[in-house]
Amino acid sequence: MKTFREWNVEQRWLFPPSVLEFVPAGHLAHFVRETVSGELDLSAILETYSEERGYPPYHPVMMTALLLYAYCRGTYSSRRIAKACVERVDFMAVTGMQQPDFRTVSEFRRRHLESLGAIFQQVLRLCRRAGLVKLGHVALDGTKVAANASKRKAMSYKRMKQAEQELKKQIADWFSQAEAIDEAEDREFGADRTGEELPAWVANKQKRLEKIRQAKAELEAESRAKAKASKDQDNNRPRGAGGSQPASRRPWKPDGTPRDRVQRNFTDPESRILKTSEGYTQGYNALLAVDANQQIIVATELVNEQNEARHFNPMLAQIKTHLGRQAQEVSADSAYCSEANLRTARQRQVRAYIAVGRQMHGRPVQHSRKSIPAGTLRAAMRTRLARGGYRSRYRLRKQTVEPVFGQIKEDRGFRRFLLRGLNKVRQEWSLLCTAHNLLKLAAATP
Repeated sequence: MKTFREWNVEQRWLFPPSVLEFVPAGHLAHFVRETVSGELDLSAILETYSEERGYPPYHPVMMTALLLYAYCRGTYSSRRIAKACVERVDFMAVTGMQQPDFRTVSEFRRRHLESLGAIFQQVLRLCRRAGLVKLGHVALDGTKVAANASKRKAMSYKRMKQAEQELKKQIADWFSQAEAIDEAEDREFGADRTGEELPAWVANKQKRLEKIRQAKAELEAESRAKAKASKDQDNNRPRGAGGSQPASRRPWKPDGTPRDRVQRNFTDPESRILKTSEGYTQGYNALLAVDANQQIIVATELVNEQNEARHFNPMLAQIKTHLGRQAQEVSADSAYCSEANLRTARQRQVRAYIAVGRQMHGRPVQHSRKSIPAGTLRAAMRTRLARGGYRSRYRLRKQTVEPVFGQIKEDRGFRRFLLRGLNKVRQEWSLLCTAHNLLKLAAATP
């Protein structure tokens, strides 16, 4: 008769195991824990804990390692992270079997969001030290990521004006109706009410009116500020220099008031409705600069604009700041093709490969139907790409930056930001990029 190994879940262990034995040697959990505890400077987080009273909190280094490991594993929700600390041995190998609840995880991330986002630079330097960053060729691109808000909770400036008048009339009519009812009840039952209470069906409309008025005022203030900044920029720009947005496409009128089509979201006012290949989404535009050697992210930015062209120079500046030197080559799609950006690449002594038109899969770049004036930098770029053909260095763009977006959005399942507000979402995106670089560093570490 066949015998089997004993299976007794009530059997007690004579020698308690070490958490280091929960997962095999070389596991990502060990790598992240040891990298965070031994290689990163977390003084910015540690210095915030100065209160001697109260129950000792979880160690900030452990909490940082937990968050980074969770992001590496595609676990972003504080509740799912807390659940994993109870159920998954790889998470236990990071925390030492400690089990912070979801409020603790969420509060730690909220409290130290700026410092957690800044870890990106430290991990990037570790990647450079490991020889993963060459800066021979860097590709730039952006992807639209959904915000923690529904586009159905957005309202255009035109609709705001209409809704404001409609609600004002409804509330006025309801107040008149309530007053008539009060008078009738006073005659029937006596004057025993104060008359100051708002019925629930009036208060809800009143609250919505106040919210619409606030959003309308914020939209008007934002448009006036942008109009003033644009006017100052136009006045300071040398004659003949391009790069400014046509007045007809600006989201404000000449007097600084918003155009009717401009929208504002009530849930996350700083997110925008952006066009994607699958339609429109309420979200943000997440930008990356990726080194072609090992797909290491060398610069990152997050904006609430459809077009990222004006962030070409800041992204190159980030590379120089983070790594101390500039990339030799840079490639980008046609969204970045402007005289100003090509001039920036020349000034920074970076050889640029920027498409002057759209490129379909398996076909050469389709040049714009609009004629490009001879002697311009765009005309020179068109000639450079045409001479290179399929062997042009521009071919490196798709195989460098687009797979990184796929790894973040598909492999690790990040499709929607958890936080709200431009600054918070920007730090969240930085944290995601840090996790990506950590994974690349772990794969290259023997």
